[in-house]
Amino acid sequence: MAQFTWLLLSGATITVAALWLLRPIAHRLNLLDHPAGRKDHQHPTPIIGGIAMAIAIVGGSLLLQNLPNLIVSYAVCVGLLVAAGLWDDRHDLGWGLQVGVQCLAALIMIYAGGVRIDNLGVLFGVGRFDLGLWSVPFTVIATVGCINAINMADGSDGLAGLVSWVAMAMLAAAAAYAGNTILAERIALVLGALGAFLLFNMRFPWQARAQVFMGNAGSAFLGFTVAWVSFRLTQTPEHPVTPILAPFLIAPPLIDTLVLIARRLYNGRSPFSADHDHIHHLLRDAGFGPAAVAWLLAAVTGVIGAAAALAVKAHVPAPVLLAVFGLLVIGHFLATRDRDAAVRRLARLRRLLELLKGPGLPQSACSAAAESKQH
Repeated sequence: MAQFTWLLLSGATITVAALWLLRPIAHRLNLLDHPAGRKDHQHPTPIIGGIAMAIAIVGGSLLLQNLPNLIVSYAVCVGLLVAAGLWDDRHDLGWGLQVGVQCLAALIMIYAGGVRIDNLGVLFGVGRFDLGLWSVPFTVIATVGCINAINMADGSDGLAGLVSWVAMAMLAAAAAYAGNTILAERIALVLGALGAFLLFNMRFPWQARAQVFMGNAGSAFLGFTVAWVSFRLTQTPEHPVTPILAPFLIAPPLIDTLVLIARRLYNGRSPFSADHDHIHHLLRDAGFGPAAVAWLLAAVTGVIGAAAALAVKAHVPAPVLLAVFGLLVIGHFLATRDRDAAVRRLARLRRLLELLKGPGLPQSACSAAAESKQH
C-alpha cells in the first residue's frame, strides 16, 4: 500500500511539474487548440496534457527499473502515439495514417513487449477459447478499438480523463484482488498522472474552463494504456482475471463507439468521420454542462464495471455476461436511433436530477448555456 501511494503521488507530482514547464513552450510552438469548426471552446488552450502524463507515466516506470523489456516496449509505443497525435493536433494526420500508427504500436506491444490476447477465457461455456493464429489480429483490432473509444470520448472537458481514471481504478482493484501487485502499482502512476491532469482539465466552481487539453496525443496514448493494462490483467496465468470483464470497465465509451461506427458504415460513411451524435453531444444538447457530462458518464462507467465485477465474483457464466454486453450495445443503438427523441429523454433525466439535487445545484453543472469543448 505504501508503494502504491508513493507511485500515485509521484505520477501526480511529475505531471504537475511537466504541465508547468510545458505551458510556455506550448505558446511558443503553437501547441494550442484554437476555437474553430466544431470546437465550442472560446480560448486557445494548450494541448500539453497528453505529453505531461506520458512523461510522468513512462518516466516513473523507467525509474523503477522493474520489467525493463515491458517498460521499454511500452515507452516506444507511447512515444510513437504521442508524436503522431501531436502531428495530428497541428497538421491533421488523417484517419488512415492514424490507424496505421495505432496498428504499428499494437504490433510493437505484441512482438517486443509480449503483451497480447491469447485466449478469451470460457467465453462460450465449453472450455477456454484459445485464439491461436487469430491472437495477433484480434489484439491489434482490440487495441485500435480501445484507442479510438477513448479518442472519441474526448469531446467534453474532463470526460475522457475522468472515465479513464475510473476504468484504471477498477483495473487496479482487479489486479490487487488477483494478487498482481506489480501491475496494480504500475497503474498507480497512471492514476496519479490522470488525477493531476484532471485538476487542470475539468470545470470546477473556481475554474470556469479547462486550462489544458490532452489532445489527440493524450487520448491515443491513454486508450493504448487502458488496452495494455487490460491485456496484462486478463492474460497473466499466475493471476488470472476473466477477459470478459475488460469491456465492462470502459463500457460507455466502447459501446458508444461501436454503435456510431456501425451506424456510419450502414449509412455509407467512414467509421472515423466526425459528427455530433456521441452520447456526450446528446447530453450537451439535453442541457447538461461539461462537468455534469463528465461526472454522469464516469458514474455510469463505475456502476457498470462494479456490477460486472460482482457478477464475475458470483460466478455468473461468461456467456451470460457476453449476452448482457451485447444487450447493452443493442439497447444504446435503439435508444439513440431517433436523435431528437433521445435528447428529449435525456432532458427529462436532467430535470429529474435537478429535482433530486434541489435548489443548491450549481447552474453551470446542468445548464445548456454552459460552454462545451469538442475536438
